[in-house]
Amino acid sequence: MLSPNASLSHLAQRQHARVAGVDWDALQPAEARRLREFGLDEGVEIELLHRAWLGGGPVACRIGRMMVALRPHVAAAIRVTLAVD
Repeated sequence: MLSPNASLSHLAQRQHARVAGVDWDALQPAEARRLREFGLDEGVEIELLHRAWLGGGPVACRIGRMMVALRPHVAAAIRVTLAVD
């Protein structure tokens, strides 16, 4: 079970969630700008699609209709809650 305020990196593969918040201070300005350009903000649906085979690699996720790869520290800065259908 996903704990409240869990990070995107703890989401199970193919599990749908909503962004509860982002720790913008944990990101470099360019990384934060990129996430905002993707439309990533509170309430946005997100789905973890795939993780790298070796721990510490990037994760692929769907934000809206886009598929993006995120570095592990970026995924850890994104807090999620399970989506309710």
